[in-house]
Amino acid sequence: MAASIMPIVSKAYCSSSQVVLDVRSRPHVVSGGGFVVTDCSQKVVFRVEGCGTLGKKGELILKDGEGNDLLLIRRKGGIVEALSIHRQWRGYALGYQGSQKLVFSLKEPNSCLVQNNPIRISIEPSQCSKYSSYEIKGYFSERDCSIMGSRGNIIAQVGVEKVMVSKDLYHVVVKPGIDQVFIFGIIAILDYIYDGSTRC
Repeated sequence: MAASIMPIVSKAYCSSSQVVLDVRSRPHVVSGGGFVVTDCSQKVVFRVEGCGTLGKKGELILKDGEGNDLLLIRRKGGIVEALSIHRQWRGYALGYQGSQKLVFSLKEPNSCLVQNNPIRISIEPSQCSKYSSYEIKGYFSERDCSIMGSRGNIIAQVGVEKVMVSKDLYHVVVKPGIDQVFIFGIIAILDYIYDGSTRC
């Protein structure tokens, strides 16, 4: 049975089979930090640039292997966030002539009272997705977590090889039909939250 395609940002990045991609963090001294995503043949599929490159805290850009912008990610700030129990991130698909369309938002616990709650992601209602909400289970800080659909199904899994001791190199398994741009948008935010290479 063929996998159903679930584009959230881009149908072009929904594979009909499972995909395993490697993530390698870039040091801040090289290209301002961020990370690079490669396939099994070491071809660059995505690049994520953090505030070391952009010069703005709480802003990330996901690009394709050619350097074209795919997703702009911003943390919502201000007094409302300071008083809220959640910090909110928003992912915008970048269209022609710089147009931005909100495609997902992620709520990060902002208080010790909700620290053990899972991180939740919601899809904008206008998007054609079978699921409207997702959550992170596990510990991204240990590079050991899953992105789950609303029915409890795993859509992507982050892990490290047992022989590796560095968290700067890990892999992500993306299930068939799942939008890889969306997955790496979420991973870019997790990297920032957990003081990764995207953060200044």
